[in-house]
Amino acid sequence: MALSLAAVLTACGGKGADKASENEASEPGDVSGKITVQVEEEWQDHYEKAAERVKEKYPNAEIEFKTLGAFDHLDIIDQTDANNEDVADLFALPADRLVGLVGNDILGAVDSKKLAEEIGGWDDFDKGIGGNFNIDGEYFAFPYNIETLITYVNTKNAEASGIDATKPIELDEIKEPSTVLLPIFDAWYGVAATNSSNIELLGMNEDGSLFSDLTKEWKDLEPEKQATIKSLYEYWKKHNEKGTSLFDPDAGWGYIDEEFKSGKGGVARLGGAWDAASISEQAGEGNLEIYPIDHLTVAGKPLTHWQGGWGLGINARIEEDANKKAIAEEMIKEIVNPEFAVDLYKSTGKVLENVKNETYQSSDLPESDKKIIDATIKSYEIAPARPLFKEWGDVWDTYKNAILSWNSVKPANEEEAYKELKASFDSMMANFNK
Repeated sequence: MALSLAAVLTACGGKGADKASENEASEPGDVSGKITVQVEEEWQDHYEKAAERVKEKYPNAEIEFKTLGAFDHLDIIDQTDANNEDVADLFALPADRLVGLVGNDILGAVDSKKLAEEIGGWDDFDKGIGGNFNIDGEYFAFPYNIETLITYVNTKNAEASGIDATKPIELDEIKEPSTVLLPIFDAWYGVAATNSSNIELLGMNEDGSLFSDLTKEWKDLEPEKQATIKSLYEYWKKHNEKGTSLFDPDAGWGYIDEEFKSGKGGVARLGGAWDAASISEQAGEGNLEIYPIDHLTVAGKPLTHWQGGWGLGINARIEEDANKKAIAEEMIKEIVNPEFAVDLYKSTGKVLENVKNETYQSSDLPESDKKIIDATIKSYEIAPARPLFKEWGDVWDTYKNAILSWNSVKPANEEEAYKELKASFDSMMANFNK
């Protein structure tokens, strides 16, 4: 990853520390300047209180909010550049967008190690989300929250189906295909299965070269990986024989939502903490239980997703203005201030990496929220790091098209199904080598 990103920085030129050193920040009482901060409407209360604490340290600071969704803000960036006044000086971004934003000279360097030391709570900052924001020795965002998938269980449907929902549910053992609602045609969910047996859809060697396990011949694929492919094939086959719409990329999502309603067949499904409200509504009051992702197993191996997350980034246009940068970094500190972690969750639903589970569990949060946080933290702890190099973006359609091809090809067995996967990934890898 470091090798692949070095070229990005070469193209961008020098950044960060050299520029910041040209203009030292004033003493706290003299720091002045105005920054704009992107904030979603639901987050505003927490951000306003954070801004008040910033002004206690920097009385002459001005903080103006731009109220719009994080992805809407990123859309503006994609269509313009860092100098557009509609682009905020401080904003939230998902980790997988970092490389592109740095490559387009949108982000200024952040003194993350200094901030992390002042904020506290990390045993090893670089082993977590923080390391994902490090490019060639500089940090271009500060950790905001952790994300990964967790398991939602409809206890009423489980009881009606004779399933003990307190025990892990094995995909191979379900009798009715709707019992587990797993949209494996979408790589975002599919990797939960492939990660369980360490199938690398696209990996990068230390020398920067790319590889994929799905270009191996079937006979050369490790037995545990063959078992995972077989489980996915058998799951597709059950749905295909029943004529469900799960493997229809347009209708599949509606099928999942409908089947998870109480009185239907859905017992377990994956989702993020951000899905809790809608999934809870589908299950109905008192019918939802929440578990870590490993409550579902495939071929005997627990599912595991990625260590995903978001960061807070500073607009490159202010990194030469040490006063504005000081205000922005202080705002970051107060947004993710561990002392107000519970308040942050209440406003944004975001879970901090550097705050212990016990802090959330001993808070005044509702029990349902505590279960979501507990499941998120435990699922995150067992997850591998999310691949962030730009070439991984080609995997989404490659994987999806290969899985959906089963609908028309109708493979007779798992080896035939694997041929479709291999063909797609062979083609993808050939494109990289052109």
